[in-house]
Amino acid sequence: MIFRTTSRKPVLLAGSGARSAGAAELILEFAMKTHIPVLTTMNGVDLAQGDIHLGFIGTYGNRVSNMILAECDLLLCVGARLGLRQTGHIKERFAPKAELIRADIDQYELSRNIKESEEKHLMDAADFMRRLLAEDIPDYSEWLGRCMEAKELLSDCDREVGNAVMEKIASLLPEDPVVAVDVGQNECWCAQSLALKGHRGRILIGGGYGSMGCGLPYAIGASISGRNGITYCITGDGGLQMNIQELETVVREGLPVKILVVNNHVLGKISEIQQGSYGGRYAQTTAQSGYSVPDFEKIAGAYGIKAATLSSYEGLEDYRDWLEDGEPCLLNIILPQDTLLIPKIKWETGKILPEIEEKVLAEAEELLQMGETGDRE
Repeated sequence: MIFRTTSRKPVLLAGSGARSAGAAELILEFAMKTHIPVLTTMNGVDLAQGDIHLGFIGTYGNRVSNMILAECDLLLCVGARLGLRQTGHIKERFAPKAELIRADIDQYELSRNIKESEEKHLMDAADFMRRLLAEDIPDYSEWLGRCMEAKELLSDCDREVGNAVMEKIASLLPEDPVVAVDVGQNECWCAQSLALKGHRGRILIGGGYGSMGCGLPYAIGASISGRNGITYCITGDGGLQMNIQELETVVREGLPVKILVVNNHVLGKISEIQQGSYGGRYAQTTAQSGYSVPDFEKIAGAYGIKAATLSSYEGLEDYRDWLEDGEPCLLNIILPQDTLLIPKIKWETGKILPEIEEKVLAEAEELLQMGETGDRE
């Protein structure tokens, strides 16, 4: 038997390898059957959506997800290679209270020890999930309920304008949409806050490659493979400029690609590094240091694509029809230049920054600790 029935606070961590193995439906079935919380990596964020959505782990992961990871006593890891962005460079801080059980099809990935003592299964992710589904696993509704309550309690703690934009976009999307996401601050905001309706939507994300400019090509490919169906492209002002000429492909092929530009007129993630690690010596990332942004509305119009510029994300409501019809469109959403990407783990200490109100943090920690002295019912 793989599962440990003595566990009080188990977690399933799913990565994009599980999607590649065709295990998405099995993960959903497992979550519904056992009520074990499902966390994801950034690349696998669409594996746990709808009413089982908690978030992803790692450097820029959701605060509640990283807190759940720190409190769980059993971690079932499937299709996730557990790279540096998930574990940090001090491995003892990764899921410190948990027994780790890993399943991966890549022998090399399993050759790396994440913990001194861990159980490894060299096998296909779908086969691993089938074995778990065949086991007699208790119901963990109480533990899941506490995780969801902690999520709600912490929901406003790290809500920056970028997160609010993604929440607004998610509210306007249909059930189970296909969303292509570019690389940049918008990528992390999407992973944190683009909670889709339904369980079978797709969030196509660039992940660890740092491939700015991938959003629009992803959306084009997804639309064509879906028989010219509607796809949504969430991109930044920097990412869009790297492949903006593909607007011609959208028009030529008649693809209903809906492009949402999260435009803060800054190369956000790079400028954050320049600010934090180089004392604010910006280079080609801000208007003052040589970076510029064109008028996306006019460029889209030149290609014959209907477009609008919004001074606030709240105005998206007025373009609901554009997001639903069979034509391409571009919505240029203006954000302040000083947008922040939070929370972030400081791996040296294990702290999640910025610090939040002590009372709220204590309440969330108490929920996830489950009294520690009590027994699971």
